[in-house]
Amino acid sequence: MSDQLPPLPKPVPRHGRRNIIVFVIIGAIAGFLSGLFGVGGGTVIVPLLTLMLGFAARPAAGISSAAIIVTAAVGVVSYAVRGDVDWGVAGVIAAAAIIGAQLGVRLLFKLHEATLRWIFVAFLVVVAVSLFLVVPSRDAVFDWNVISVLGLLLLGLLTGVLSGLIGVGGGIVVMPVLMLAFGVSDLVAKGTSLLMVIPTSLSGTIANFRRGNVDLVAAACIGGTGCLLAPLGTITAHVVDPKVGNILFVCFLVVIGTQMTLKAIRAGRKKS
Repeated sequence: MSDQLPPLPKPVPRHGRRNIIVFVIIGAIAGFLSGLFGVGGGTVIVPLLTLMLGFAARPAAGISSAAIIVTAAVGVVSYAVRGDVDWGVAGVIAAAAIIGAQLGVRLLFKLHEATLRWIFVAFLVVVAVSLFLVVPSRDAVFDWNVISVLGLLLLGLLTGVLSGLIGVGGGIVVMPVLMLAFGVSDLVAKGTSLLMVIPTSLSGTIANFRRGNVDLVAAACIGGTGCLLAPLGTITAHVVDPKVGNILFVCFLVVIGTQMTLKAIRAGRKKS
């Protein structure tokens, strides 16, 4: 007996002129923040699709996972040309994250919609707190040893689960953890986290595509626009003081998290 889950109905595509414009706006914001903070952009894409266009959490996660592949790729190139990518660290994390992403997608279709929304809110809170705890350094380097490698594997597994579950590439988790737990330079942490976002998101996207949970038009609009703005974000990251950048991003997360929380509370009241 096969343990594969039956495919879900494909999400209804929403490709009107207004929605295409909103996709482009979301892509521009996600692309810039991707380059600036070394994240794939799922932290931006998922809540904005939900808040601005009324997408449910599942299709929003599927679109986000696909869109951030190309956005992250452009961001990696921007950081790599400056030598701010640790290819070995990214490879270890990504190897474990690919496995975790498959598990995350399976959980995505087993959990209730309201549960997914609260998980995302909790995720934003954890990210915001972690960014306040991180003390960025431009001189720190990664120390290779058995414990650090095991730590990278665990980080990759957990990151992959989050990627498949809520449609983020995982960079928003990897970036602060590399700085806080592994003592990596803030710029190298950003470039490295973007690199591991690519295979992680690709793995999650394949799993979502097989379930009919990827709106390719929306993903192309968001990802394509994100590619154009990611290099600008990378340039800004090298100019802005890292502490200031963290504070600005936390402020953005607070706004998004508050709106998502209010929407989840309203949804719960309607059911009751």
